[in-house]
Parts: sequence; structure tokens; C-alpha cells
Amino acid sequence: MTADPTALTVADPAVEIRGLEVSFALRGSARRRGGPKRLAAVDTVDLVLPRGQAVGLVGESGCGKTTLGRAIVGQLPPTAGSILVDGATMPAKRSRADQRRVQMVFQDPMSSLNPKMKLGSMLAELLTVHDMVPRQQIEERVYELLTSVGLPGRARDLYPETLSGGQRQRAGIARALALAPEILVADEITSALDVSIQAQVLTLLLDLQDRLGLTVLFISHNLAVLRQVCDQVAVMYLGRIVEQGPTETIFTQPEHPYTRLLLSSIPRLDEVNLGATTVDEIDRPVSTGIPVGCRFHPRCGLAATVCTTDDPMLFTGAPDHAAACHFAFGRGAENVDPAASHPRTIDEGTS
Repeated sequence: MTADPTALTVADPAVEIRGLEVSFALRGSARRRGGPKRLAAVDTVDLVLPRGQAVGLVGESGCGKTTLGRAIVGQLPPTAGSILVDGATMPAKRSRADQRRVQMVFQDPMSSLNPKMKLGSMLAELLTVHDMVPRQQIEERVYELLTSVGLPGRARDLYPETLSGGQRQRAGIARALALAPEILVADEITSALDVSIQAQVLTLLLDLQDRLGLTVLFISHNLAVLRQVCDQVAVMYLGRIVEQGPTETIFTQPEHPYTRLLLSSIPRLDEVNLGATTVDEIDRPVSTGIPVGCRFHPRCGLAATVCTTDDPMLFTGAPDHAAACHFAFGRGAENVDPAASHPRTIDEGTS
């Protein structure tokens, strides 16, 4: 069996990410003598977001999840590769119309809420600048936005600092929805909330997705949350997607060793030692550069010689399930097609 780098089979993709790279220049102490000049935070990522579905993106802190999300909404320009929305490539500098189509809800809602403006004035300004509704309908639309996220109409007269954490997150969602986006990137939106408020915000997001037909990229390090809200899950490691598939398939039939490591961190009631509760609490890779070959091989119990020399591409073992592992889907090292792998040096992997 040979490796097949083609994307997952998706009948109606809302977003297609092809070979995306986002890198940053290294300066000062961050740049080692004779080392790479740039750090690839997102490294040759292929990802598909099916229309109307929620796709979870999981991985350890620093793996590039938020950088990928910001690139999708146009806040960071790609160094290489492309982002397509409805089949059209998004330009590096997006028009207002393109900006409206893809919006982001942030982990810290205060980063998107103006502390000096009341919620009503903030939303009204967005609606006016982007000419979303006639001026005489702005007040009515502000009321609709607030109530659609579970805030009372009187919240229009409140400043963000007077709201609770859950209310601020709802306000952040209302701000994103004001521009009537087709795609929503939700970046760790429940991580700062207590469990009961998390459930309320997740229920709200699922309801909005259903009612508005939104396509959602849900970035989180909480695997339990992703299983609850997502149709598909993509697993990211050191800047690259290493597995993607239907949520239940990822949780019950993972093909990549890193995915299995993440799943092993989920607490189980039948174990005395509940272990780690989030991805970020398991051992992290040493950040001394991208290893030659498979980037996970220094931590992998299945690693063989081929893993230290050949960088595996995403292999589509089923129409809706792909993994970047030489041994995924029952393959063995003897079946690896060398032409489908591409050795790289540390400098190449981070430049």
C-alpha cells in the first residue's frame, strides 16, 4: 500500500487549507548561532472544514493552534500555502466582505471588547461601519444580537467590566455574529470559565451553529469538550495536522500514536489515579527544533528506522479519516513508499 497525500473526501467544504505555513523571524536570544532564521509555527498544514459542521482542533500549548486560527480569519498572513473559502483563495489583504465571512471568538473576550464602550454602542458601531443594516434598524438589530446569545436587552447599557466571565464571552460571540459570518473560529472560549458556565456557553454555541448554519473551528485543549460539540477532530503536533477524522472515530479508533497519547490523558472513573485532565498536562516535546523524519518519533513507542529519516504525509486510510504515520491503518514499514515521504533537516523544518 502506498501513501496517498490527497485530502479527506468532503462533499461540501466551507474552508480548505492547503500546504499552509505561517512563520516568524527569530531575533536575539531566540536565534541560535548557525540555527534557523525563522520559526514555522504552522508547518505545511492541510485541513478541511465541512460546511455547517464543527471541527475541533486539539494539541499541546505551542503547537500552532491559535496561529492557525488567526491565519484562517486573516489576522496573520500565510508565509506559504493557501486558504480557500467556498473554493475561492483568500488574498493576503482581505476586503471587508472577506473579513465578515470569517470571524473569531477569543479566549479572553476583553481582547475584542472595548472597555470604554457600552455593549450597545460597540455593536452599533460595527453594524454602521460594515453597513450591515439600515440606520433605522440598528437599535433593533443590537437587541436581537444580545438576546440571541442569552443576554438581556438592558445589557446594551453595560460596560464589559461590569459583566461576569460567562456574560463577557456571550458578548464576544454577539460581536462576532454582528457581521453575519459563515465561519466562526472559537479559540479556547471556555477555558477561563467554571464548569457550569462552560456548559451554558457550549450549548449556546451549538444552538447558534444549528440555527445559523455556521461552520465552526473549535480550538481547545480539553478533549471532553471537543467530544461533546464537534463533528470532526483534527490533532495538531509541532505545527502540523497529524490526524483528522469523525469525532467518535478519533476517540475510539485513533491511528496516530500522538492521538493515543492525548486520549490516554483523559481521566477514567475506573482508575485510582485519574491522571491528567487536559492535553497541556502531559509531557511536552523539547523545543529544540523539528526532528528529522517524523516529528513525533522521539516520543513514540512504535518508532522504527524509517521514522527517523522519512517525514510521513497525511495518509487517507478511509474517505473521512487520515493520519500522518508510517504505521497507520495497518501499514508496516516494509509497505512505505519512499517517494511519498520527504526527508528534511532541522533547518528545513523550521525555516
